[in-house]
Amino acid sequence: MKWLLILMAFTLQADVVTDVKALALSGDFGGAEKVVAAYKSSQGVNGEYVEAFSWLGRAALAAKKYDAALTYAAKTRELALGLLKSRKLDAEGHLPLGLGASIEVQGQAMAAQGQRSEAVAFLRQEVQAWRTTSIRTRIQKNLNLLSLTGQPAPPIEIAEYLGSKPKTLAGYKGKPLVLFFWAHWCADCKVQGPVLAQLRREFQAKGLTVVMPTQRYGYVAGGADTTPAAELKYIDQIRRLFYSDLVDVPSPVSEETFKQYGSSTSPTLVLVDAAGLVRLYRPGKMSYDELLPEIRKLVGAS
Repeated sequence: MKWLLILMAFTLQADVVTDVKALALSGDFGGAEKVVAAYKSSQGVNGEYVEAFSWLGRAALAAKKYDAALTYAAKTRELALGLLKSRKLDAEGHLPLGLGASIEVQGQAMAAQGQRSEAVAFLRQEVQAWRTTSIRTRIQKNLNLLSLTGQPAPPIEIAEYLGSKPKTLAGYKGKPLVLFFWAHWCADCKVQGPVLAQLRREFQAKGLTVVMPTQRYGYVAGGADTTPAAELKYIDQIRRLFYSDLVDVPSPVSEETFKQYGSSTSPTLVLVDAAGLVRLYRPGKMSYDELLPEIRKLVGAS
């Protein structure tokens, strides 16, 4: 009992999300459950509690404990929907992260247990249910992970752009294409840029083409709020400074394109073959050695 009181006092001062994440990912699910229970006793059920609880499901999924992951995901969803009876999802940051995680875990755990078609149907339903909220892009990412490869690449909006003028995807048919979704704040994107520039140099003679979709986020350096026009100017500055070897590449600017492609992780890489079909969908950066064989397959090189 004394240990529990000390833990509760510590939890009040600490970041419960960080603590639960660390314990759960280390495999200490019992310890993580005690931390969330102590937080609930003192603070009640709020958005932070839901996000913290969601890490039990995320960690169970990572540990391939799929039944446990589904149980934690269902409980997270129940908690989130309870809060949504009296508030909007995006009123603060914790609740959408928790609910989005529960949907992600349920879909991925179902697929891992051989219920891929059921998982795809579930995620499609959730994309529609939360279409006007911040979690749409995250749900779409998980749907794309399960269903986009081998399908026609979704359209991209090209009305606003930086760099050279982009084409519609139909305009790139006949050429192997890399879509590099990047963000002005993204450190991993800056690592990815030179890798893509090198691969473009090596395979340009075989038609390899790079397009760099991006979007506004409502802020610039240091998280300072800004106007759309000022942010676009800032994006262009980042593009010229960190992507100088790709400065001629078309960079369409569209939030809707990011939603369509589920680019909630930056960077996101999408390889599209000459027929317009997606051959690789990968949230997160890839090294040269990881990408090289994929590009070779894409361009038909041996």
